[in-house]
Amino acid sequence: QVQLVESGGGVVQAGGSLRLSCEASGTLYALQTWAWYRQTPGMDREQVASMSSADGSRNYADSVKGRFFISRDLAKKTLYLNMNNLKPEDTAVYYCKLSQWPRNWEPPHEYWGQGAQVTVSS
Repeated sequence: QVQLVESGGGVVQAGGSLRLSCEASGTLYALQTWAWYRQTPGMDREQVASMSSADGSRNYADSVKGRFFISRDLAKKTLYLNMNNLKPEDTAVYYCKLSQWPRNWEPPHEYWGQGAQVTVSS
C-alpha cells in the first residue's frame, strides 16, 4: 500500500513563491504518472501539472505555464511543485496524485495526498 504525505503549503503574498512536497511510502513501480491538482470550494478538482515516468514528459495547465514546475526525486520518493509568481487565483487546496501500473495491462492503482492549503494574498 502506498501513502502520500504532503507538506509545504502556507500563506504568501502575490508575486511570491512556495514549494509543495509529496513524499511517498510503500512500493513504487516503474510505470507511473505523478500529478498535482488543486481545488477551491464548490469547484471540481483541477489538474495543474503532471509528469510521466514513461518518457519524462511534463504537462501544465495554461493557467500555471511558465510559473509552476513539477519535478521528483526518485531517491527520496518525493514529488515537488515549485510555484513562482503566485497570484490570488492560485489560492486552493493542492493535492498530489500517483497513478501506477504494477502490470501494464491492468488499470492503474491511484493514490492521493491529504491536501495542502495554499493561500495567496493580494
